[in-house]
Amino acid sequence: MPTLIQKPTRIVAAGNKPKVIEEYIGRVNSGDQNLSIARMLSPGGWVEPGQTPEFDEYTVVIAGMLRVTHKGGVIDVQAGQAVITRAGEWVQYSSPNAEGAQYVAVCLPAFSPGTVHRDA
Repeated sequence: MPTLIQKPTRIVAAGNKPKVIEEYIGRVNSGDQNLSIARMLSPGGWVEPGQTPEFDEYTVVIAGMLRVTHKGGVIDVQAGQAVITRAGEWVQYSSPNAEGAQYVAVCLPAFSPGTVHRDA
């Protein structure tokens, strides 16, 4: 039987400025451990610590620009574009432009604070 997700759960985000994470599907909101889907709203100038997660992350930018820094350089992901980061890769997300970014992130398996492995 289908399960209706009434509303997301807001999750505290890492970074230098307040970022909104609204988890629709995942460990916190629906109890799913196989996959998480969340809408992100990051303000202009936001940057989070680098991380080496144990999950693949599929990100679609809806508005603004999301910067993905990795060991090989930088990818600026514009509205209407997507990026895939793989488990075990070091990455750092930021939204350096004034308008910030709105994007949807899908993590496989589901995001967990214990498996993101943020830099100290």
